[in-house]
Amino acid sequence: MEYRFLGDSGLKVPVFSYGTATFGGSNEFFKAWGNTQLDEAIRLVDMCLDRGINFFDTANVYSQGVSEEILGQAIKGKRDEIILSTKATFPMGSDPNAVGSSRFNLIKSAEDSLRRLQTDHIDIYHMHGFDGNTPVQETLRALDDLISSGKIRYIAASNFSGWHLMKSLSASEKYGWSKYIAHQAYYSLLDREFEWELMPLGLDQKVGTIVWSPLSSGRLTGKFRRNQPLPENNRMAQGGAHGPATNFERLYNIIDVLDQVAAETGKTISQVALNWLINRPTVDNIIIGARNEKQLEENLGALGWHLTVDQVKRLDAVSDADPIYPYWHQRQNTELNPIPKFY
Repeated sequence: MEYRFLGDSGLKVPVFSYGTATFGGSNEFFKAWGNTQLDEAIRLVDMCLDRGINFFDTANVYSQGVSEEILGQAIKGKRDEIILSTKATFPMGSDPNAVGSSRFNLIKSAEDSLRRLQTDHIDIYHMHGFDGNTPVQETLRALDDLISSGKIRYIAASNFSGWHLMKSLSASEKYGWSKYIAHQAYYSLLDREFEWELMPLGLDQKVGTIVWSPLSSGRLTGKFRRNQPLPENNRMAQGGAHGPATNFERLYNIIDVLDQVAAETGKTISQVALNWLINRPTVDNIIIGARNEKQLEENLGALGWHLTVDQVKRLDAVSDADPIYPYWHQRQNTELNPIPKFY
């Protein structure tokens, strides 16, 4: 397993982490992802540790705390081996203060997560989304206090816009508070908008990227094919997918090239898609969500080899999408706004 420094920190993380949104499945949305219960969760945690994946990601909102509870039980006796990440910000009940990134909610949310996870500290604490109602100074001071108290080690953002992240980094620098070391973001061969602003920001500010949904809710696994019926019981059909409606013609064009590269490398489509992602600028970690040992082994097959420059260029070309303003304008002036090197 390859380990990388996470952003501009001294923390090393494996290039793959294990996402536990499938743990619990206590409502319809998360049932579409999976409903892993304790016995299977213990087995999956042990499998990950055996293969060098010691980074586990969850969130308080996943099945309204059930994911954290199951993960906390599954890692009993193994806590010292593990890097543990969870999140706050999204609603956790009907209380008007049980949402957002206020000092009130963050301190309570962190303490609730510690109790559910049965641990005395969280290694990486994410703001699951940007709270436009709370001053960033209030959020960051509360997070800095949680770090000073020993309850969390590092802080990170998730699903922020570029200006959200930059404003937060600037406030941390101004007041001498802890900075976000990473941004957990949606990024894949099919979904490349992350490259327009957030990737250049990450490069400039040394913010690492933790990728969620690297196979675009299963669209890049090879199950979706031109002139074939959509697979039954897929996550999109069950309501567990993300983002805007799928442009299937573009998806099928990408799958065509993935098929070609898979044949050339002797790998599977999903392994090629993950390998492409592993080597993108700022990407320090990719969250995988294997439901069983077979899927875990499939994902691990993306490690230990490299695509050729020609293969990367072909995948880049077929997956490119016209950017919105102002990014298309900046692309026309690359001498002022250089595009990050991908190979």
